[in-house]
Amino acid sequence: VHGRAMAEEVRDAVIALRRSHPHWGPKKLRAILEARAPKQRWPAASTLGDLLRRSGLSQPRRRPRYVVPLSQPLAAAHAPNAVWTADFKGWFRTADGTRCDPLTIVDACTRFVCCCRIVSPHEAGVRPWFDRTFRTYGLPRALRTDNGPPFATMGAGQLSALAVWWLKLGIQVDRIAPGHPEQNGRHERFHLTLQQETALPPAPTPQRQQARFDRLRREFNAVRPHEALGQVPPARLYTASPRPYPPRLEEPSYDASHQVRRVRDNGEIKWRGELVFVSAALRHEPVGLAGTERGDWLVRFMHLELGRID
Repeated sequence: VHGRAMAEEVRDAVIALRRSHPHWGPKKLRAILEARAPKQRWPAASTLGDLLRRSGLSQPRRRPRYVVPLSQPLAAAHAPNAVWTADFKGWFRTADGTRCDPLTIVDACTRFVCCCRIVSPHEAGVRPWFDRTFRTYGLPRALRTDNGPPFATMGAGQLSALAVWWLKLGIQVDRIAPGHPEQNGRHERFHLTLQQETALPPAPTPQRQQARFDRLRREFNAVRPHEALGQVPPARLYTASPRPYPPRLEEPSYDASHQVRRVRDNGEIKWRGELVFVSAALRHEPVGLAGTERGDWLVRFMHLELGRID
């Protein structure tokens, strides 16, 4: 169907849907229209794009000259809950001047948004929402974040209190390379959608802003077609994890080749009559020390190597 010969009712339906979803492109619009009226012969996406431009509802998009490919851990997320990604969208202020830090947790395979919540960007503010998300959807195999707090620190193993908790839950801690947010490209793309559809301009108050986030999350998961998923929404493909949130955490154990020391309140262990600092994130946790052929001692928390003692 040529755009200029388009039936009036078809044209009106396309324009009405675009106005209700001003950030959806022709492919998404066509997928929704086909789902609503499968017997109607809908124009090609390119024809819909021409209609939107002529109607003043679309502007040419500036294309980047170079796109960095997705990193291997994300590309390898072939099943729901194999990899979750977590990050903070860049903070902004609502109209009343309140700072807003949105925490987002997304399933890398299906793009299902498990959490989108304004929280304090510290361990005490973040942990309850990870707890709630784990209880709702189960545990992922790996959690991918950047190298900043509260997800990581500059200490041994880059461990934070959150990372220690995740490891004890049996979750692999997967971090992007410093200074390379494109390695979390799918998550960054969701943040662009989040900003365009909920924060331009920001809401009057944090409560109103959270309501916008909740509305977008429902629409993104259950309604909005996703091109990489064959124009179906994430909820059509996502299933909860078969790994339930455990009622209690087991303490890490080590084999007979290790000597075990418990980390003190100040992050130190007692070793051969001396105090050795290991990590403040490991307070009260047991660490294992294994001798090496060189005569020094390798310090581990679970499977993670933290460093060596001469």
